[in-house]
Amino acid sequence: MSKFNLGNSTKEEEKRLYEEYKKRLAELKKIKREKEAVGQVFTKGLLQIYVLHILSIEPTNGNDISRKIGERTGGRWIPSTGGIYPLLKKLEKNKLIEGKWDNSKNKMQKIYTLTDLGICELKNKKKLLKNRIKEALEVFNIVYEDLYGTSKE
Repeated sequence: MSKFNLGNSTKEEEKRLYEEYKKRLAELKKIKREKEAVGQVFTKGLLQIYVLHILSIEPTNGNDISRKIGERTGGRWIPSTGGIYPLLKKLEKNKLIEGKWDNSKNKMQKIYTLTDLGICELKNKKKLLKNRIKEALEVFNIVYEDLYGTSKE
């Protein structure tokens, strides 16, 4: 075999491996996007009302809100603080919660408390969303049974 042919063979193999790499990378990115989309069902739909609920139990900071949601859901849903803090800022701007620094000199952590308006909002959202959440659970159960029911493998 000549050096030229060996070079072409190597380049073809490099190209094939690179194409395979790109294909697998695209598959991994797709899986990541799908996983994130599933997570958004919780994050976008329920996070606000659940944060208000957590704050109705006791005032706390953003990190503890995330941790408490994780504890209450058995680790199945642990919102990132990157999602919690912008939401807290929005809730504070809308006067549903109030945040105060626990150490005004060092501003160690901001403790959030539900306002009267926030309590009303929580009650209203709970009333409005109760049937929707129940219906969503029923749909998830149907889909789960269709996909993984005892007659399926």
